Amino acid sequence: MNSLISKTLIPSVSLRSKTLFTSIPDSLPNFNRATATRFMSSESAQRVFQLRLDPLTGNSEWVVINENEEGPESFNEPLLATTSYLDMLNDSPRNRAYRLAIEKTVTKPCHVLDIGAGTGFLSMMAARAMGLSDSTASLGSSKGMVTACESYLPMVKLMRKVLHRNGMGRSIKVVNKRSDELKVGVDIPSRADVLVSEILDSELLGEGLIPTLQHAHDMLLVQNPLTVPYRATTYGQLVESTYLWKLHDLRGNEAKTSDGIHLLPAGFDTILGVKPHQYPMHCDAITKEIKLLSDPFKIFEFDFWKRPNSHGKAELQIKARDDGSVHAVVSWWILQLDHEGTVFYSTAPQWINSPINTGDRDWCDHWKQCVWFLPGKGVFISKGQEVLLEAIHTDTSISYNLKTLVPRTDIIQHDNKFEDFQLTLPPERVAIYGDSNWRLSMLTALKNALQGRDSPLCVVADDSIFLTLLAANLSKTSHVISLFPGLRDRGAQCIEAVASANGCSMCHVKVIGNMKTCLTMGDTWHKKVDLLIGEPYYYGNEGMLPWQNLRFWKERTMLYPILSKDVLIMPCKGMLKACAMSLPDLWNSRCCLNEIEGFDHSVVNTTLGACGELPAPKEGPCLPFPIWQCGEIKELSEIFTLLEFDCSKPISPCYGQVQVKFTEPGICHGFVLWIDWVMDADNAIVLSTGPDHRYWKQGVKLLAKPVAVGIQRSECTSESVSAVIEATFSPASGELIIKHVFS
Repeated sequence: MNSLISKTLIPSVSLRSKTLFTSIPDSLPNFNRATATRFMSSESAQRVFQLRLDPLTGNSEWVVINENEEGPESFNEPLLATTSYLDMLNDSPRNRAYRLAIEKTVTKPCHVLDIGAGTGFLSMMAARAMGLSDSTASLGSSKGMVTACESYLPMVKLMRKVLHRNGMGRSIKVVNKRSDELKVGVDIPSRADVLVSEILDSELLGEGLIPTLQHAHDMLLVQNPLTVPYRATTYGQLVESTYLWKLHDLRGNEAKTSDGIHLLPAGFDTILGVKPHQYPMHCDAITKEIKLLSDPFKIFEFDFWKRPNSHGKAELQIKARDDGSVHAVVSWWILQLDHEGTVFYSTAPQWINSPINTGDRDWCDHWKQCVWFLPGKGVFISKGQEVLLEAIHTDTSISYNLKTLVPRTDIIQHDNKFEDFQLTLPPERVAIYGDSNWRLSMLTALKNALQGRDSPLCVVADDSIFLTLLAANLSKTSHVISLFPGLRDRGAQCIEAVASANGCSMCHVKVIGNMKTCLTMGDTWHKKVDLLIGEPYYYGNEGMLPWQNLRFWKERTMLYPILSKDVLIMPCKGMLKACAMSLPDLWNSRCCLNEIEGFDHSVVNTTLGACGELPAPKEGPCLPFPIWQCGEIKELSEIFTLLEFDCSKPISPCYGQVQVKFTEPGICHGFVLWIDWVMDADNAIVLSTGPDHRYWKQGVKLLAKPVAVGIQRSECTSESVSAVIEATFSPASGELIIKHVFS
């Protein structure tokens, strides 16, 4: 599953050290970079250091969680609420498939090992299949036992609560270690007969499936073990899609703009771009924008019951079914969970009619399809033409190379100094930088701001490479200082590489990039700042809530001593927008858990950030989602302004209250919130990050119980004709508290 912390080993770090800093793979879409975790283990206890980040300042602190201490639950809850555990446990087809497969596989007393146990769900199903409970279990026996291996201490604590609630606290042995740390004769009495696991991400391999299976087969399992799942097979399809093309071809999109800025000048094709990587995406959301250029094809097959290879290569001859430009490879996988081949689970998009009966699959967020971008404008193919697709897998990823008879033009770098440098950005950021409307808005706003100013000093407070180049290009006499708090030296290198191609002199551009808490006059050539600008955009914050970009407002306040009296702030204002929406798929994936395949999971609801009837005063958190990818959605109210953040003044507490006007009948599942940035004092240039703009995530506040608006009430909803929503923003914590009342 796509959890915050990989449930087993992380291949990118040392597996042998006693102190481990866990780096989170970029493939994990639900990872909240406001937190990180450091593990320290000893023979007597384990200690976890969790890193808490203040989104308004970028400052962080380590907080200690001890194995034998409960610790403040309020600290653990936001961390686990940003993971996919809850969504996974609400995936009924997945839960049912695992139950059926475990019941078919575990048919007699044996030793079952659960790697990446999470809440202990699979462990409990295995124990039940053997008739184990607290009254019958014998932990000292190598027969008829279940070992649950889970490395993440907060999840171990939660698992123990679930096991106790279901009368299995003593019948399942919980080991708080990574699977590669387990030793036969120490942690487990003997090699296990059966392996149950769910260490899969959307790409299949990103959570360390291969190295985990390798170590398990080498050190923890009997020869020819039984496994659930039994096998996983990856599939793909060649597609054409303008939307997917915009997410990676910055050069092609810049060619359509007329602002004179070139983030990818001629000869610097690789200086900035997306990482060659499979990106998780709900491709069903862009079904109407995709042209299928091939039939589905099988790529790799991975057997869980035998030791997998670290590397593999497949060369596939694919016949085009239509004319078009191949912009991407869309991929998915199918799990065969039992040996006989009767229980399956698929992550295929809805347009795939699989001959395998995988059952109905609900919308879920923990497993999606994956997209691999082909470089540049893609590869044109004609109907009936055969092309060669080369697929390569390592122990943690899969990559593709489409080969045709058309030779590829060599890429020439003009300056060898930057030949090996590449700044990788998320696809959405690349698309924003290539969007002509967005660039025109920035150009117009900054031109107006510079009008009438002679040799101004401009400070770019965020990580915007585009604004840095634009400010230096528009005013040749200006001095530009970029803070680049997230990009740091990488941003400085990128600017240095492309400055001359954009008519900019590095004599007039200075990059701080060292996380200084406050600039002084010594940093600004002893000049006061005339323009303080930002998009705002902070590198690494893409997965955070939209109002966490109010860091710009905080930094504007901290820079007050060096601002001129007539300083122009851009954006001058942020407006918190909201809309009541019907979000049945998202709500169902985040709703409170009760019984799952016969096991009570109600104790996890608060910790995992569920929406539903939580004990007072607990509420489900606001979480970031790209609403357009959230399955079925419908606006039920007009879009309204809930709060305004006046960036022309120092940061201050804000409060707003609005009577919601419902404009459509339907079932309201929550409120969607975002920020529209007003770039000029005339309110003429507004950049929205709302649901209609697909390059940003919105904040979602789900209701405890859906409310019927303007239609007959049902047993699972209440009826309402009006609602009041209020928001409170605290500069001290950076938190936005949302409250609502329906009547």
